[in-house]
Amino acid sequence: MLVLITYDVSTTDAKGRKRLRKVAKLCQDHGQRVQNSVFECVLNSAEFAELKHNLEKTIDKSEDSLRFYRLGNNYKSKIDHIGAKESFFIEDPLIL
Repeated sequence: MLVLITYDVSTTDAKGRKRLRKVAKLCQDHGQRVQNSVFECVLNSAEFAELKHNLEKTIDKSEDSLRFYRLGNNYKSKIDHIGAKESFFIEDPLIL
């Protein structure tokens, strides 16, 4: 399933900047960045549960926020893109 993950991490101190880097790294390990704090991740249910758990452990719930949008398996017809930085579908073949 495609999961859209968005986050807002407070960076007013060094701890917040460290949390931001950790959140971005966790998301980057599972998908592609499509905006500064937005990732598209193709995950199965177990992978999603593990990533969500790890992200929840990383953030400070009193200062930061996470949002998860589950777009399902038929997500290609649900995405419209306009403008720069055209993305690619993670499941498509990649020719190097």
